[in-house]
Amino acid sequence: MKILFIGDVVGSPGRDMLKENLPKLKNKYNPNITIVNGENAAHGKGITEKIYRQFLEWGANVITLGNHAWDKKEIFEFIDDAPHMIRPANFPKGTPGKGMTFFKAGKHELAVINAQGRTFLPPLDDPFRILDELVVEAKKRTPFVFVDFHAEATSEKQAIGWYLDGRVGSVVGTHTHVQTADERILPKGTAYISDVGMTGPYDGILGVQKENVIKRFLTNLPVRFEVPSEGRAQLSGVIIDLDDSTGLAKNISRILINDDHPFFS
Repeated sequence: MKILFIGDVVGSPGRDMLKENLPKLKNKYNPNITIVNGENAAHGKGITEKIYRQFLEWGANVITLGNHAWDKKEIFEFIDDAPHMIRPANFPKGTPGKGMTFFKAGKHELAVINAQGRTFLPPLDDPFRILDELVVEAKKRTPFVFVDFHAEATSEKQAIGWYLDGRVGSVVGTHTHVQTADERILPKGTAYISDVGMTGPYDGILGVQKENVIKRFLTNLPVRFEVPSEGRAQLSGVIIDLDDSTGLAKNISRILINDDHPFFS
């Protein structure tokens, strides 16, 4: 089974990059399932129903979220009717939406789980305990399990990776928007990367206008962060190959498309 995962889509530049490049990526890698993190898709914070449906039209099969899941209030009106979108599973019981979904990929089925870290982020339920429960539940149906761990601290991401090694096929980190070069197969067979990176403005800082971020550091005063509507953009992702007999990983490779790393078909 091949999984294509696209990291945090930020604003209209990220959406444009996804729309333009997703068909090319699917043609090149022929993935069985495509997963997109969309928590920053609407002007840098949150997601709308229109964008959710656009992602599906463009070729995404599952959309994951993160700490900005609730920033667009309309999400409360459609998340329970969005079967292909999941939010972090360790939000408290009773939160709208769900933290795991299953997608039929050819003759196999993939469980996709979303969880959020607690270090330097708002406190949620224990992701280790929640992931324990969901992995057991998922493996009653399928040996193929993918985890998007949306977290700030690299140490917490690595801890989750090692904690789940051999129990899931993939643990990919999202949230920090800078692609890391530590993709690897852990000893017991789990594909891991600390952060897939973001899909959005290339000449900003973490996807927002660099001048505003610099001003914040210089003055320590409140500054409104804006996603630039024009300029160069990038796409970040990974392609993961899972063994069809075990559900464990055979390979993980980074994808980076920007002006310094152009796409080659």
